[in-house]
Amino acid sequence: MSKLGKILVGMSGGVDSTVTALLLHEQGYEVIGITLNILDYNYTGERVKNPCCSIESIMGAKEIADFIGFKHYIIDVKNEFQHKVVDKFVDEYMAGRTPNPCIRCNSDIKWGEMIHQADIFDCEKIATGHYANVNKKNGRYFLTRGKDKLKDQTYFLWALNQHTLSRTVFPLGQLTKPEVRSIAFTRGHTQIAHKQENFDICFVPDNDYRLFLKETISGLEKKYNGGNFVDTEGNFLGKHSGYMNYTIGQRKGLKIALGKPVYVISIDAETNTVVIGERAKLNKNGLFVNEINMMKYEEISEPREVSTMVRYKSQAIESKISKFNDTTYEITFEANVQGIAPGQSAVFYEGDDVIGGGIIEESF
Repeated sequence: MSKLGKILVGMSGGVDSTVTALLLHEQGYEVIGITLNILDYNYTGERVKNPCCSIESIMGAKEIADFIGFKHYIIDVKNEFQHKVVDKFVDEYMAGRTPNPCIRCNSDIKWGEMIHQADIFDCEKIATGHYANVNKKNGRYFLTRGKDKLKDQTYFLWALNQHTLSRTVFPLGQLTKPEVRSIAFTRGHTQIAHKQENFDICFVPDNDYRLFLKETISGLEKKYNGGNFVDTEGNFLGKHSGYMNYTIGQRKGLKIALGKPVYVISIDAETNTVVIGERAKLNKNGLFVNEINMMKYEEISEPREVSTMVRYKSQAIESKISKFNDTTYEITFEANVQGIAPGQSAVFYEGDDVIGGGIIEESF
């Protein structure tokens, strides 16, 4: 057994997880690779719903493990993924909200299953190819942005709890994407070094969530087609194809001519109503978040200056966080912010450190 012990590495068949496993193996860890099978495949090996996360990627991860020289296992989590990620995704859109399934997948599926499997294989630590860092201060574990600010993935990891963080390492946290590709290339993984990334939702074909909802929910189009477009005063403006086909801040695809650019301002699922208006109507002073997960501090009892990201790769906004009640925090912005969508995540930073995050309930 290695002096450094055993470590479980999540592998997708891509360059990031490959280099993660490679670096840990070179450092002297006893690496065990694991790939989660989250979706169904037909008899040809083609995934039933989407060409992403293919059987080729799964088998590619196994080939990489064989090439480097460590054990690799494929774990079936299709039922859990369907229940905790896909079904929740559908429920959120049908509630008029805009979900981010990758965040729930990370905390509820990937890390949950990896910790479980790490215990089975007697691995103290787990590792993934995310661009982030784990730090500890005053007894609290928290994320810090990775060296490659263009690839930083802390926004997607805000829901990881203290126990999970205490057992997680990110070997790529102090590397840039070009450096990672170079490592793969120089170690002989030339094809993977040039492999393109896929940013689509893995279970949604062509990233077309509208078509996915129609195929998932029988009679959806017939039931909701013909809802009302109204302005912010409630005046009727026209008909739409169903509230679930629209997201906050959307401009294109509204198919309504008002002689000026208009945007989706809000959505009322109960009445199948979509409120549209000029861009200025999107301005918000703040928001409320729930389903809070605190990292750097156990709680925030007094108002604190932070920077807040309301969607991935958006500019962090100078703001103030304060506790609203036992389950909700209030965020107020120094300047107006546009395009805030209930169901998305708000992540709070102190410099590069993640204080915590939560689900946006509403904006104001």
